[in-house]
Amino acid sequence: MKILTIIGARPQFIKAAVVSKHIKKLDIMEEIIVHTGQHYDTKMSDIFFNELELPLPSYNLGIGSASHGEQTGRMIEGIEKVLLKERPKIVLLYGDTNSTLAGAIASAKLKLKIAHVEAGLRSFNKSMPEEINRVLTDRVSDMLFCPTTVAVKNLKQEGITEGIHQVGDVMYDSILSFESKSNDTMADIIEKLIYDINGNQIKYILASIHREENTNSVEKLKSILDAIGRINERIILPLHPRTYKVIKSEGLSFRDNIKIIDPVSYREMLYLEKNASMILTDSGGIQKEAFLFSVPCITLREETEWVETVEGGMNKLVGSSTKMILKAYNEFCLNGMKAVPDVSNYYGNGNAAQKIVEILDKCYG
Repeated sequence: MKILTIIGARPQFIKAAVVSKHIKKLDIMEEIIVHTGQHYDTKMSDIFFNELELPLPSYNLGIGSASHGEQTGRMIEGIEKVLLKERPKIVLLYGDTNSTLAGAIASAKLKLKIAHVEAGLRSFNKSMPEEINRVLTDRVSDMLFCPTTVAVKNLKQEGITEGIHQVGDVMYDSILSFESKSNDTMADIIEKLIYDINGNQIKYILASIHREENTNSVEKLKSILDAIGRINERIILPLHPRTYKVIKSEGLSFRDNIKIIDPVSYREMLYLEKNASMILTDSGGIQKEAFLFSVPCITLREETEWVETVEGGMNKLVGSSTKMILKAYNEFCLNGMKAVPDVSNYYGNGNAAQKIVEILDKCYG
């Protein structure tokens, strides 16, 4: 059975790595990996294939950065050519990027079976490109692998009732697989930031900013940087290329408590997350990883597709307001978190990837 996996962005590399390991265990399965090139530089792409032991892609479309329409259109064109050549039994898609949507459109037009990992997630904010990508991909998918009960409920409310499988969250699989190895891969620059000369850990907050809703608005970005600059703690900020570009073009500055570093590898990011006193982020994946590590999280968005993290009392949604960010920070400092919830009640037992491969084998093998 030939499976064609389409990936293009950092979160997809991480998810695909754990599923690919289980695909390789079955002799009847052959996986063809297509990298669209959505994330294309070494720090956002190559390093992940190496450290996650993800098989190198059979095809790299090299699309790179562009407007949504141009990028997605070029991806559809490139993916279609690969699909016509390979004729897979099923196309495996991950998450909510333009690579996901392009893969869904190209596959559906060729009447190929589509499996969507992380199906059913909804922020209910259609101004987010990711929300459009999720909804449209789910609509044309044949197999919908949902991470949570809420995701299943969302699909059913949209009239999608067939092909749904609640398998748990593949990101939880990934954390269990790679978190224990994260201590061995820490770069010198990170070690110097979080340890003093005596080897004692320095308290720090981890921040990440990359969502278009924040980087495309100079006022929102200024408000966020103002807030984290007012926090009287060390802030470590691995700077996403998109965010760096806006900050440089607008001449924005950082206060002394904010320590800027280049994007880090997945294992290094896990290390920074689990040892942080708090996390401020607009990333869907990082707010969930904070939850899994029991680290309080302030999400720089008005809504989240991972509602369980908020319901569990470990995540506060604040948007870009300086006032709201500082209010949430002070509340966590004063009151802490609620009792840490049982992760398995929300995201499964860390065997989502195995379940996905078993279901694919049963249905299409």
